Order: sequence, then C-alpha cells, then structure tokens
Amino acid sequence: MSKPTPISGFPEWTPGQRMIEQFVLDRIRATFELYGFAPLETRSVEPLDQLLRKGETSKEVYVLRRLQADADGPAGDDSLGLHFDLTVPFARYVLENAGKLQFPFRRYQIQKVWRGERPQEGRYREFLQADIDIVDRDTLPAHYEAEMPLVIGDALRSLPIPPVRIQVNNRKICEGFYRGIGLTDPEAALRAVDKLDKIGPARVVELLAATAGASEAQAKACLALAEISAPDASFADAVRALGVTDPLLDEGIAELVAVVETAAAHSPGLCVADLRIARGLDYYTGTVYETSLLGYERFGSICSGGRYDNLASSGAVRFPGVGISIGVTRLLGLLFGADALSVSRSVPTCVLVAVTTEEQRTASNAVADALRRRGVATEVSPSAAKFGKQIRYAERRGIPYVWFPGVEGAADEVKDIRSGEQMAAAAGEWTPPRADLTPLVG
Repeated sequence: MSKPTPISGFPEWTPGQRMIEQFVLDRIRATFELYGFAPLETRSVEPLDQLLRKGETSKEVYVLRRLQADADGPAGDDSLGLHFDLTVPFARYVLENAGKLQFPFRRYQIQKVWRGERPQEGRYREFLQADIDIVDRDTLPAHYEAEMPLVIGDALRSLPIPPVRIQVNNRKICEGFYRGIGLTDPEAALRAVDKLDKIGPARVVELLAATAGASEAQAKACLALAEISAPDASFADAVRALGVTDPLLDEGIAELVAVVETAAAHSPGLCVADLRIARGLDYYTGTVYETSLLGYERFGSICSGGRYDNLASSGAVRFPGVGISIGVTRLLGLLFGADALSVSRSVPTCVLVAVTTEEQRTASNAVADALRRRGVATEVSPSAAKFGKQIRYAERRGIPYVWFPGVEGAADEVKDIRSGEQMAAAAGEWTPPRADLTPLVG
C-alpha cells in the first residue's frame, strides 16, 4: 500500500489535541445545560430540496450517492445531501415532532457538518459545531434574542482561550432603513453590504447599484448605516441622526437596544452593536450575531447565528426561533495553529503499574483494578522489563507515576518520575494530587 495522502479540509487531531477538544466540548456542554438546553442529535443527511431552500448554498452541499446506484432507477439517495449546518435539520426535526415537544423548546446540538468550501486556515470541509436554539409556536418573545450572547459568553469564558467580542445587529434595522430610503429589494442590499469587509466600500457601492438598484445617494446612506458601531445603546442615536424613518427600523432599534443592554448588565464589554453585520444566510429575520476571538479577528467569526421566523412552518403554523453556533473545529484549528493551547500530557493515564515478572502480572493487574475503581486512570506495563526501562516507557508516554507492587510481603511503592520522590502506598487509599489526576488544558 502506498503512503496515504492527507485530504485537505478534513482535520484529524493528534491524541493530545483530541483531549483538548473533548475538554472544550465538556465545558461548552455543561454551560448549555446550565441554561436549560436539552441535548439533541439529528441525522447527517437531508433532502436536497430542503438544504437548498434557503441561502446561497448549492456550491457547498455534498451530495450523497451510492457507488452501485442504478442510474435508470427511481430517485433515491441521489436526492440527499450532507447537512451544511445544524439549523436546517433542527427546523425539520421541530416540524416532524411538534406534537411531542414542549414549547418554547430549548435544545443544544453538537455534531459534525460538511461544506464544500475551499480549505484554508480556520476553514474546513468537515467540522464540528456546537449549536443552541430556542423555538416557540407562532410567536417567540424578543427577550430570547438577548439571552443568546449570555450563554455563549459564559461558555467561551469557561475555556482557556483569549477573550471574545460578540458583534450584534438586527436585520429589521437594515431592512427598515433600506425601505426608508426607497430601496425596493432590501435583501439584495443586505447581501451587498455583507461583503463590505471582503470587497471594500467602492465595490459595495457598485454592487448596490447593480443588484439592488441603488442610486449613488442611496448607496452612500447604506454605507453610513454600516459604519455605525457602539459598545452601548448610543448606536440608536447615531441611526436616528441619519434622518430615516420606518416602523420596521424602529422595531429593530428597540430589539437591538435590549440585546446590548442585557449583555452589558451580565458581562460588560461582551457585546458591541455593529451595523455592518448582516450574516450570509437568507433565513435570518431579526438579531444576528458574529463573534471574534481577540487577537484573531482577521480570521473572521468563530461563533454566529441569529433570529429566524420563517424557516420552520407548516401551513398556517410557524415555529420562529433564535440560535447561535460555535464553530468548535474552527476555533481549535486557529489556536492549534498558533500553539496557543496545550495539554499537560497526551494520554489520560496517571499511573503505570510496573510488572516485576510475567508470573506476577496478576498482582499488577489487581493494583490497576483497585486504582481504577477509585477513579485513577491506570495502565499496566506492557512487559516485565527492567524497572529502568519501564520508567522510561512511562516518561515517553507522559505518565507521571510508576507503581511498584511489593514482593515477598513488602509494601507497594509509588514513584513520581518527574521529581524522583518515592513512597510506600496502598492502592485502596493513595490518591494523586488533583493537578495530576487528569490532564490539564491551558
């Protein structure tokens, strides 16, 4: 077999990195549950017509096909695609199970998703997301939009990572403003302004004219709105100073003020109102969020989402929701690339039990069993080599302690191979220092 070639965009972490990932997931999961979100997992595939129903995603979806599929047979697997986010499958799940759910329904979902994007630093084609959403039947109070940043702020603050800043906007502000200045296609204007950071103001003006029919004056007004940013509710005065009026604009301002003020009371400095944030997917209708990791802003958002009112509906019944998603693989990939995360050892093992002779391996196994029953991760040495060689094996693995079973009535002893300290110990009583019990992430 020839040497395998890595596939770009499909990351495979080392054992140490995987341990860090699991630590991060445990912390995120714990925070989600503290806020009352229940776990959920949906299937990996969805019908293509559902995946492509909203947003410009056709180039990103991986289509599922069987190798031996009958090309002349009925449509089947070739009408399925791997999900590119967790919001679309969640909306489908809500519709299918509405009769079994209690509303408002709060769920978290930690799963892999797939997108056919061009791989680059922090961007992958297979990656892990951690989502929270709240959905209700018919109406969803706006105060849930103010709750999302609090959950995310607490989750990310529990991790040994740089601080984050959540940029928030409300699409009602943008759409109401665009209507107020006379634009008839506010969605086209939103899509153009959303490209501001990528293509710059001059190109956005051209795009507004070409796709939204904006005059030069209207395009300049759109840019003036996008330039407004404030860490508090003062953004509202800046918007009103532009002299545009519209009921939807007023509604969006009030909702965004509530988000910013709620976040400031909970975590000062966590949120900033940034009116250039639009989010690319078409299904957002209210507050939208993008989160930057301080010091890594050039890589874009590591956590985003927003309010959606029309994604899940069945006849006259709607299930509006609001959600936000942490790009776990994206976050970790950036930090791994900068060597900004480490783990104290690359194996969970705390103790290696030495084997005196192969005939006495049973005694070593008994020690290991006693330690494991007390929650101490333990391995038994692979061979009854000289003790020096067994100690070197532990050193190479990063295992901090070696246990020597007593022979001929002598007491067992345990050695900290980092300091050289060795002492008598009983497997039913000895406990390592808390800092050594499990690997530490920092």
